[in-house]
Amino acid sequence: MSIRIDDVAPDFTVDSTAGEITLHDWIGDSYAILFSHPKDFTPVCTTEFGAVSKLVPEFSKRNTKVMGVSVDSVEEHMKWKRDIESFSGAPADFPIIDDTSLKVSKLYDMLPAGAYLTDDRTPAHSATVRTVFIIGPDKKVRLTLSYPMAVGRNFAEILRALDAIQITDGASIATPADWVPGQDVIVGLGLNDEQAKEKFGDINIELPYLRFTKAPQK
Repeated sequence: MSIRIDDVAPDFTVDSTAGEITLHDWIGDSYAILFSHPKDFTPVCTTEFGAVSKLVPEFSKRNTKVMGVSVDSVEEHMKWKRDIESFSGAPADFPIIDDTSLKVSKLYDMLPAGAYLTDDRTPAHSATVRTVFIIGPDKKVRLTLSYPMAVGRNFAEILRALDAIQITDGASIATPADWVPGQDVIVGLGLNDEQAKEKFGDINIELPYLRFTKAPQK
């Protein structure tokens, strides 16, 4: 099944490096980032999980939990975590789930076209595309991103996108291209100029349909 923005994220119960996890219960009132990778002890994945390890404090500041998905076992994950921590210099303090059955990979449509399965899997056999889902506290999917196996993800961009999602969630605003926290935001088209001024104060009208205002404080 394909998963679209605003779909309820499919729930699942799996084993992980943090014990048994049921996704919706684990998310609770937080935001969550679910990201997959092809296999433990692979080079690009080690750099990616190292990047996430260093960003865990930033995600925590944003009330966001992070979970990795791998086709390997918890036993293998625990061994691999030592490499991640050695490489990144930061503890891998987030759960990595056991998806040896490919239950989650299939549920979230993470497998690329032409993927095939063997008993002795290599990254190419059961290659989960480098997929990212940001899920809101209401358990709805807010963002999806997919990268090919050979392209490492930019987690600074994922953090930036999370900031944009959180600042616009339930608000009459949007963020422009390349927006970063602290920059002005776009007034939603559901408000006319007078309504926008009443709600936000000063607005900068660049075009009749493109109006900027100061970003609200969190």
